[in-house]
Amino acid sequence: MNHPILILHGWGGSSNSWKTVKEILEKEGFKVYNPDFPGFGQEADPPKPWSVADYTEWIKKYSEREGISQFFLLGHSFGGRVATKFAAQNPEKIMGLILVGSAGFGREKTLEFRQKIAIRLRKIGYFFVMLPFLKNFYPFFRKIAYIFAGTRDYYLIKNPVMKETFKKVIAEDITPYLSQIKSKVLIIWGKKDNTVPVNIAYLIKEKVPQSQLELLEGVKHNPNSEAPEKLTEILINFLKS
Repeated sequence: MNHPILILHGWGGSSNSWKTVKEILEKEGFKVYNPDFPGFGQEADPPKPWSVADYTEWIKKYSEREGISQFFLLGHSFGGRVATKFAAQNPEKIMGLILVGSAGFGREKTLEFRQKIAIRLRKIGYFFVMLPFLKNFYPFFRKIAYIFAGTRDYYLIKNPVMKETFKKVIAEDITPYLSQIKSKVLIIWGKKDNTVPVNIAYLIKEKVPQSQLELLEGVKHNPNSEAPEKLTEILINFLKS
């Protein structure tokens, strides 16, 4: 009997981001749960800014509501933050943990430095674009500064609650939870990932001895859309092992 798999999508994504992977897995006989996080897809925004802990609690209630006591847990990008913390805190529920381009590990110092530079760039840019013939360029300059800071997702958020949620989420380093993982772990990464660099995959592998690492050639941050067949082939081998 195949154990169910619960998929947690990334920031800015939704259950629809994993539709193709879900369909392939279901053809192989797996029961796949692929919900929208609150604030994404068809789910309403949370009533207040949420932290990673709030999302893990939501996943716990979701799994209980769906009647799945044990399952494989897959987290992509932001979903990997939630998946890692959930797996560490609820080991009795996890048959295996799968991290795909997962965020939240060891980037904080780099991001903090880049964000400080970005703030300076925005201030300098604001000074220059206040000149009459440059004023219309300020939104473009501001966008470039956010992208440099590694917070492009923040720039794109319109809802104030979700803006604060994003800030709370990225403020937490999930790395300490890796040593608490009891289940087997599969790490999948695009070799050309320019959102969460591949060195983070090696960091996770080092922190979790009971893990295996699969790198995808020519793939960036979204193997679920860039290489769903290859991704699913790796998943199936892991799920059946």
